[in-house]
Amino acid sequence: MVVPYKEEQDTSKKEQVAKMFDNISHRYDFLNHFLSLGIDILWRKKAIGLLKKENPKKILDIATGTGDFAVEALALNPDKVIGVDISAGMLAHGREKIQRKGLQDKIELRLGDSEKLPFEDNSFDAVIVSFGVRNFENLEKGLSDMNRVLRPGGTCVVLEFSKPRGFVFKTLYNFYFKAILPVIGAVFSKDQSAYTYLPESVQAFPDGDDFLEIYRRVGFSQTRAIPLTFGISSIYIGKK
Repeated sequence: MVVPYKEEQDTSKKEQVAKMFDNISHRYDFLNHFLSLGIDILWRKKAIGLLKKENPKKILDIATGTGDFAVEALALNPDKVIGVDISAGMLAHGREKIQRKGLQDKIELRLGDSEKLPFEDNSFDAVIVSFGVRNFENLEKGLSDMNRVLRPGGTCVVLEFSKPRGFVFKTLYNFYFKAILPVIGAVFSKDQSAYTYLPESVQAFPDGDDFLEIYRRVGFSQTRAIPLTFGISSIYIGKK
């Protein structure tokens, strides 16, 4: 299991991930946009756009962090978006952002475990998550609980890093991801482990068809994957 702080052998991945995001929360939004050259914003817009025909009124944003995906989901004109995350630090910055934008009536952020969601079965029209599922301690358990809280006929949209397949682009991408990104991330966030963990967690993540197989195994149907930007990221769609 890939974890951020390998020297802390007595703590779980879940505890380490929460600590990591608490540590980098003050720089998370800046580094997200800077390190991806802003492409992550376009990826989120694309993912949310796929739900437009669904017209979901109640949306759950898993691993919401500072709430960027939840804010983007307002383009669907829902009645309510609830974001859940295990990092109190990320949520604090997210609440400040939502307050600043005057969106507190539409978006609610809660501290909670994405693998043990504090909601009733069949509670949401759509479940969304961006760059969060690879941080789950137990991927199948987390996806199963996402399926549980989704209403029958609802849609789950997962946006996550994946591994480019083309040789030339893959080589350039891996050099940037493994040699350049961790250095820049460490300088700005003051947490070297966080941006070493990022490429390691992406490398270990079961992307593409492997993810779709797990998706189906936990109960999702009509599954499909949409690669983005030469396969750097992918959108995974599933229906309940």
